[in-house]
Amino acid sequence: MHFDSIAVALGDISWIGVAFALGFLANIVRLPPLVGFLVAGFILNAFGAESGDILQKLADLGITLLLFTVGLKLDLKSLGRPQVWGTTLIHMGLVLAIFSSLLLALGAISIPVLTELSLYQALLVAFALSFSSTVFVVKVLEERGEMTSQHGRLAIGVLIMQDLVAVLFIVVSSGKLPTPWAAALLLLIPLRPLILKLLRKSGHGELLILFGLVMALGGAQLFELVGVKGDLGALILGVLISADKKAKELAETMLGFKDLFLVGFFLSIGIGNQPDMSNLLIGLALVPLVAIKTLLFLHLMLRFRLRARTALFASINLSNYSEFGLIVAAIGVSTGLMGVEWLVILAIALSGSFLLAAPLSKSSNFLFQTYRDRLRKLQTEKRLKEDRPINTEGARIAIFGMGRVGSGAYDEMMRTQDKPVIGVDHDTALIESQRSLGRNAIVGNPADPDFWEKIEHNELFDLVLLALPNVDANLAALEQLRCMDYPAQVAAVVTFEDEELILKEQGVSAVYNIYRAAGTGFAEHVLNNDN
Repeated sequence: MHFDSIAVALGDISWIGVAFALGFLANIVRLPPLVGFLVAGFILNAFGAESGDILQKLADLGITLLLFTVGLKLDLKSLGRPQVWGTTLIHMGLVLAIFSSLLLALGAISIPVLTELSLYQALLVAFALSFSSTVFVVKVLEERGEMTSQHGRLAIGVLIMQDLVAVLFIVVSSGKLPTPWAAALLLLIPLRPLILKLLRKSGHGELLILFGLVMALGGAQLFELVGVKGDLGALILGVLISADKKAKELAETMLGFKDLFLVGFFLSIGIGNQPDMSNLLIGLALVPLVAIKTLLFLHLMLRFRLRARTALFASINLSNYSEFGLIVAAIGVSTGLMGVEWLVILAIALSGSFLLAAPLSKSSNFLFQTYRDRLRKLQTEKRLKEDRPINTEGARIAIFGMGRVGSGAYDEMMRTQDKPVIGVDHDTALIESQRSLGRNAIVGNPADPDFWEKIEHNELFDLVLLALPNVDANLAALEQLRCMDYPAQVAAVVTFEDEELILKEQGVSAVYNIYRAAGTGFAEHVLNNDN
């Protein structure tokens, strides 16, 4: 390796170290680390840093893996709901019309940078701003334990639809016609059983990681060989295996690698472009326009017969700009469709939208409680199936969270108690599975005030067991019970000792530490067998 190459490599590694430091600081203040990465790029650029080959390769790998994971998460059944595809496409159309008109109007009054914007460029900028951030939304939903809630699944569905539109743009923007050999790609369909067999045999460790990398990068290279955009190949390979049960595990395994390589993309944007005052002001001016996106989402979701709470929570989750918008802008710059200054402007707008969305997402419950009556007046009279009144069949014991712990608690309560028991979870597929096993289970979320209002005859439980996925989800449920002054005895499961004190301070009468109990049970089982 030549000395110049070593210098470039060491430079890139140093830049990544700076990105870690600022990403770490962003995480401390509860913002996605990518905000820190963008800021790191701008700071490095101010000090004269230049991007090297390693950083660019990381950026390319990050985008490829991002599209592969989008394919892995693709659920055609959920995307087929009008509430998902209808909301997404109509919303994008409205944002294109409103935002592009606003940009052109500002250009007409001689606002710097905007004066040179053509209609096509204004539409492209509006298109980039129409996306919402998958990184930010998933982070918020995971922290709140709401990934499988109704509003969580709706938000994720909208994000995936947006991602698909972005992929279509990426493919079309390449401007290349595929070779006649592209028809051979159809052979991937009969090869799917073999691919799935390899996936299932890859275990849970390094082989699974390598399988994902081979599928993503190999798929991209295969499509490039026949003249088709490689990013589309990564997406299609992900879709090809998305229906398998192990696809979810693969997606979670690849998540860290995708995020790691995307560091290169966000850093390269900052290092390659330094914002001047006009770019900074325009980027900051775009941040309040997120409110338009949020109100449009809310209105459309209510028109598609969603409950006010579901529509509000999903809209708030989507009230930000997206890293996919930066990818779209980067392609626009590389193909000469827009000026390089727009990469900087959109990066600033993206970071600002996260600063606005972070406290907004934490206030979602407060906002709903405050404007509850007004929002309900906007609901349609006809309800969706999942919003109909709930019949608990006289249950006196309710178990919230029907995973392995909740299912075990359900069976034990049925065996030892004379009172009727019901299991509750916001994962529809999980509830269907529980019902197939003969358990009395319903779809619901204890943190949702509408759940309690939908229970027929206002039936009360004597005992509530919280077996939710994390302490934040348990605390959200406790908050709702406290707001209603609910009279039931409440018990909860935890995984860490410090969580026991937190829950007891919130009024939980009994706390069960899963790991401690597992160790005790294991020892008792061994001793009993010895005797």
